[in-house]
Amino acid sequence: MTDWDDRFASGDYPREPEPSAVLRSYVAAIPDGRALDVAAGTGRNAIALAEAGYAVDALDASREGLSIVRERAAERGVADRIKTIQADASTYGFPPEAYELITMSFFHALDRFADLTEALAPGGYLFVEGHLRSTDATPSGPGNDRYRFAANELLRAGLGLTVLYYDETTEERPDDRRRATARLLARRSSGGRQTYPPRPAEGDPLAEGDRSDDRSAERTDG
Repeated sequence: MTDWDDRFASGDYPREPEPSAVLRSYVAAIPDGRALDVAAGTGRNAIALAEAGYAVDALDASREGLSIVRERAAERGVADRIKTIQADASTYGFPPEAYELITMSFFHALDRFADLTEALAPGGYLFVEGHLRSTDATPSGPGNDRYRFAANELLRAGLGLTVLYYDETTEERPDDRRRATARLLARRSSGGRQTYPPRPAEGDPLAEGDRSDDRSAERTDG
């Protein structure tokens, strides 16, 4: 078993982490169809997307994590909408133009950004979030800056797409483990005149930073 298999099996990592509130707030504006959750873990994004009506491919290297995804999907009545794929996200061959939505949370793989973009159907959406390097103490997440985004690094990576939402924030979490996070939502489209989904209203509970436990971005094997 891998270290992550051990963590998932022992319960050291939460079985039901919440998806990003930013992602949830935009889902209604994103076309239905196929979705890919990269480094799915125990189903942070995959379960919520299946419940929203997507046919979801949950990709992860951990057999134990994917087993939990399948168990949760059955419990939620969405097992028929989730296909698990055991593979290393750092080397997996993503099919071209296959997905209306791709999500990747707390898995640092900027070198796959072009491949993820090519896996989007025309007009498809990409959501990425990850830990930031910070001058303030941020005990939540990896201890090595190698697995954290530099300031604006995620934004620059997304400039070949239409950027719909971007933020870099510091969040105080219930366990007092402060977290610095970057979030990007972008669409595979081009042109000077486009349509744009509305930004979540200020004060909308779905627009507030999620308070779930982290999956360490230090994991680079999926």
